[in-house]
Amino acid sequence: MTQRIAVVTGGLGGLGLAICQALANAGRKVIAADLPASPERLAEFRARTASLDIETAVVDVADFDACAAFVHEVETRHGTLDILVNNAGITRDATLRKMDKAQWDAVIGVNLDSVFNLCRHAVDGMQARGFGRIVNISSVSGQTGNFGQVNYAAAKAGLHGFSMSLAREVARKGVTVNSVSPGYVETPMTRAMPDEVRERTVASVPVGRIGQPADIARAVAFLTADDAGYITGANVPVNGGLFMSF
Repeated sequence: MTQRIAVVTGGLGGLGLAICQALANAGRKVIAADLPASPERLAEFRARTASLDIETAVVDVADFDACAAFVHEVETRHGTLDILVNNAGITRDATLRKMDKAQWDAVIGVNLDSVFNLCRHAVDGMQARGFGRIVNISSVSGQTGNFGQVNYAAAKAGLHGFSMSLAREVARKGVTVNSVSPGYVETPMTRAMPDEVRERTVASVPVGRIGQPADIARAVAFLTADDAGYITGANVPVNGGLFMSF
């Protein structure tokens, strides 16, 4: 069987790295797409993926034309783009009264516009080939809201609405579109929390721990499997029971 080609945006970050590793371990050829990175960051990423079929690429996911050129390059070089994981995301936290338009635009641009920018160019090829797996990384904040994150929560909630709608449009062509909504995950941000805040956060999670990037990556690998074709339009919460709903 032909090797599937997977693109992971925000691929150089902690969560992106784990997703790239999980997909490569599942036999995929992975392209970790991100903004330009320092030589040190690239060297660290390559050291941690040295034994895996993973390459890096530079793209500004908030730029519609750059995304068009990137998708064209991937399909030209590799023949297909089969799996797209929209993981790129940023925060610019502030209460609404203190949030300026630049903070709103930056978060919407990277966290939500990017999903349109890439899917718009990738989905035609997926439909034509009769196979595609799209996973959009949302957040528990998009389900519950979060103080000081009206921009981030709006983007993440909108992302799942996008997923459900696109899932309906492409389902008959062998393309699935799903969301994964992480809760608190071990990242530099959560590691930098004051001890008492971190302890309070852990206490609020029913399983009693912060999530690991591998917990999220495992769900992404499951949803992008070749035989996961009957799951589409779903949101998979990976939050340790922090938020539960139908």
